[in-house]
Amino acid sequence: MTNKVRLFLLILGGWFGYQLSLLSNGTLFGFAERLFGSYQLRGEMWWFIGCGAVVVLFVSSIIHMRAVAWYKRWEEWITELSVSGMLIGFSGLFAGLLVGVMASVAIGEHAQGGLWVLAAALLGVMGYRVGMIKKKQISEFLMETRSGHAAPKEPQKLLNEHKILDTSVIIDGRIADICKTGFLDGTMVIPEFVLEELQHIADSSDLLKRNRGRRGLDILNKIQKELDVKVLIYEGDFEEISEVDSKLVRLAKVLQGKVVTNDYNLNKVCELQGVSVLNINDLANAVKPIVLPGEEILVQVIKDGKEHGQGVAYLDDGTMIVVEGGREYIGMNIEVLVTSVLQTSAGRMIFAKPKLLEKAL
Repeated sequence: MTNKVRLFLLILGGWFGYQLSLLSNGTLFGFAERLFGSYQLRGEMWWFIGCGAVVVLFVSSIIHMRAVAWYKRWEEWITELSVSGMLIGFSGLFAGLLVGVMASVAIGEHAQGGLWVLAAALLGVMGYRVGMIKKKQISEFLMETRSGHAAPKEPQKLLNEHKILDTSVIIDGRIADICKTGFLDGTMVIPEFVLEELQHIADSSDLLKRNRGRRGLDILNKIQKELDVKVLIYEGDFEEISEVDSKLVRLAKVLQGKVVTNDYNLNKVCELQGVSVLNINDLANAVKPIVLPGEEILVQVIKDGKEHGQGVAYLDDGTMIVVEGGREYIGMNIEVLVTSVLQTSAGRMIFAKPKLLEKAL
């Protein structure tokens, strides 16, 4: 509620108080003076004006909070409601109203006052409720009538499932290739608040961030225009929540969809909140060639490791290889022997040691 609205309510409440003071004409304060004896009360009009202003502002604030809460519930309900469900509900409403009008015509002059209007309204509401309660059965019946045979239930549900993309998975870019192969079905949901975050990153003064943001916008443009997938730009927002990750979790609950990410922390938050999550890193790890301890691979050591004497190399797919004693081989291509493999949702890490050292031992 803005300050201008509060000022208007104060003036309106003061005006109501003033009108009550005119109606009272000193009766209330006269009663108080008789009740308290010699104690004299003055300024009855101003007391009424002040009390009226405070009461109207207080009551209006309560009504405003209730109205905002009701509107948010209504918005969530509309978001969850499918277009087919809405059409079926309004069809039931129309059918109920039609029955009510036909009944009022049959009753004719025997209907007193607005009785027929009330009957039509009640039947309309009943028709709408029946349509909403039976919308699933009605949808299945219409599909069977159109196709001539029973439609599969679970596959139809999967086709309408929402996959909500987060900022990190869009910037990563692999989501476009996955969508192209057809491994992700359903509707790709791109929340508006994710678009705003991408725009903010693309406008950053930092060159690296700016390039990442622009890459993310290019990926979205490719998904929307070049790939044969359904894309939904969700324009709603959860203004009471500040964090984008929390908004994604809330949206997934509202749409009953799945969050697509490669963010390890968001992955854990979704699991704690009971929200289904698809982690691109998990998928990448699942399809990577398996490297087992004892295998030999050829790598190029490119930099120092965190620990003393370590060197770091990378496979073609970006997997990090920590080479024990590999610091002296920086810039060289060497054969290494895999000692262990660590695999998590954050990625895969391989530990190895130079084959030359193994032969020397």
